[in-house]
Amino acid sequence: MGGSRVLLALLLCLSAGSFLVRGEDPYFFYTWNVTYGTISPLGVPQQGILINGEFPGPRINCSSNNNIVINVFNNLDEPLLFTWNGIQQRKNSWQDGLPGTNCPIQPGTNFTYRFQVKDQIGTYFYFPSLGMQRAAGGIGGLRVNSRLLIPVPFDDPEDDYTVLIGDWYKKSHTVLKKKLDSGHSIGRPDGVQINGKSEDKDEPLFTMKPGLTYRYRICNVGIKSSLNFRIQVLVTANQDPKDYYMVASTRFLKQVYTAKRIIRYTNGKGPASPELPEPPSGWIWSLNQFRSFRWNLTASAARPNPQDKVFKYNTMVDDPPPESAEKIVITPNVLNITFRTFVEIIFENHEKSIQSWHLNGYSFFAVAMEPGRWNPDKRKNYNLLDAVSRNTIQVYPGSWTAILLTFDNAGLWNLRSETWERNYLDNNST
Repeated sequence: MGGSRVLLALLLCLSAGSFLVRGEDPYFFYTWNVTYGTISPLGVPQQGILINGEFPGPRINCSSNNNIVINVFNNLDEPLLFTWNGIQQRKNSWQDGLPGTNCPIQPGTNFTYRFQVKDQIGTYFYFPSLGMQRAAGGIGGLRVNSRLLIPVPFDDPEDDYTVLIGDWYKKSHTVLKKKLDSGHSIGRPDGVQINGKSEDKDEPLFTMKPGLTYRYRICNVGIKSSLNFRIQVLVTANQDPKDYYMVASTRFLKQVYTAKRIIRYTNGKGPASPELPEPPSGWIWSLNQFRSFRWNLTASAARPNPQDKVFKYNTMVDDPPPESAEKIVITPNVLNITFRTFVEIIFENHEKSIQSWHLNGYSFFAVAMEPGRWNPDKRKNYNLLDAVSRNTIQVYPGSWTAILLTFDNAGLWNLRSETWERNYLDNNST
């Protein structure tokens, strides 16, 4: 009888303990073998960087809060790092994959990245971050889906398609690096690629069934030219069933480079129209487009600022003060910022070409973008209501852009130019 009471008490303890256990979010494991191989994005064979023999590399498909484990084997003859463009790596900057936060993976060795896509959903990509390796491939899509318990403001699409667009050079990444080391620019690209090709006259890139809706996840993975965005869009197949072209073209260049791939209706009849639409001309069109974008505050989604803070706008101090704006100030490459400080950053572009800037570890609110010079009176034009959260921003020629963010992610984070030759020449800060 006594033994029965002991057994019953033990079972009750085990039962109670089971309610205290919290299961971890799911883990996804990948093994990448990184090698050189022959690729032909512009129809000319050249050496590229492959992941498991693929270019573009394998797609990572996960959901918010999933844990990602990637074991990377470097079989190149040079050091290697991968960075995860747009993934915030909350309190985990040593997995960010950039020089200064990660030691390079030496040839013939491996390294395992471990990170969580905490409180994020959306479309992202990865690429090799050392030297000019990004110009050789090693790129791929990173899809973070919404958790099932969090609704999205549209029906589930029939399928998700990842589209990686970008400018491309026929010269190898080592030749481009030597040009920069000798004091020369890498010049203009030789063309544009979409998912590793500039054109394919026979095989479709994707197929769609009439009447159904598809989500296209589009990322600009190029190294110099503006192709304008990283965005996801819903496309409904409600046109005549035949072939259509997906077209990607450079912006703001005298010579426009274009790539086109086929989107095919299942059981469609007829080729795509050979006449391609003219792209919007000039950066003023893009600036006005920026002003038209607003954040849907009623939609369910991962929050850009999970700590539920608000901007205490009247407490931020100008550094440097506005009266010194006309002077050139040499600042250190490493900026020490207090945890949970509210920050306003102004980018001014005095050049004739577009600039693009990316901040690792954060999403920020792009609150204003205007031509001319910035001054404190411009703050009255800031969109403090429904600005779009993003991690990369453009600064148009002779213009300025303002962003606001909260430094609530402890670590060492990289603020860099997305024009990769500038980045290589150390046009970045941390």
